[in-house]
Amino acid sequence: MNFQFSNLQTKAKEIRIEVIKMLCEAGSGHSAGSLGMADIFAAIYFGGIFDKDREKLVLSNGHICPVLYASLALAGYFPKEELLTLRKINSRLQGHPKSREIPGVEVTSGPLGQGYSQAVGMALTGQRVYCVTSDGEHDEGETWEAIMMAAKYKLSNLTVIIDRNNIQIDGTTDNVMPLEPLGDKYRAFNWNVLEIDGHNFEEIFKAFEDVKKVTDKPSVIIAKTVPGRGVSFMENNYLWHGKAPNKEEAERATEELKNG
Repeated sequence: MNFQFSNLQTKAKEIRIEVIKMLCEAGSGHSAGSLGMADIFAAIYFGGIFDKDREKLVLSNGHICPVLYASLALAGYFPKEELLTLRKINSRLQGHPKSREIPGVEVTSGPLGQGYSQAVGMALTGQRVYCVTSDGEHDEGETWEAIMMAAKYKLSNLTVIIDRNNIQIDGTTDNVMPLEPLGDKYRAFNWNVLEIDGHNFEEIFKAFEDVKKVTDKPSVIIAKTVPGRGVSFMENNYLWHGKAPNKEEAERATEELKNG
């Protein structure tokens, strides 16, 4: 692994540790997806992928906002100490992001599917937009309406990143609402499709480079991730989708992350 990727691994570990601290302090929130997407967010905010002055990032699956908040704080958007106010009364860091409250948060997201539609609307204005969404969000009809509209208008300035972790709050996506062949469905809707290991920085960077070469259609990066990544008792366990660690679990998780 080259020097840059080694640094990003370290940054992703920092993000995960901050996520655990936040969720433990809050006593509620979403652990699995937040930990699983830390590598993607490390690449976006610390790998030179994202230009905050020229591009927009929309978090459609707003429940994994701890990974967004941790990334923003570590990138200097607001003081890191504020992370411990997650989900507190009068905190800017609510359980789903709220626009115009926090630097770097572009839209208010909560109802699944709406962030995706907002990203399409922003792309229609000519802005370059990255939209992070979940696989479970594809249970929503609104998501597919947005997919069709993006294809109709050939929004090559829109890149969607799917957290393909195969879980949602009630179980696995295969049991709740099977999505496969997800990539082929997007191809049928005339999207450019890339499928990657969401923990492999080489694949992450290549995908983001490749989408910028496409000029006639929107792109989707299907990032296969491990929910709860880095914490043995959380990994691939859907029960951690919407659960926060208690103090003992947080200490154990932090120790694993530090030594992993």
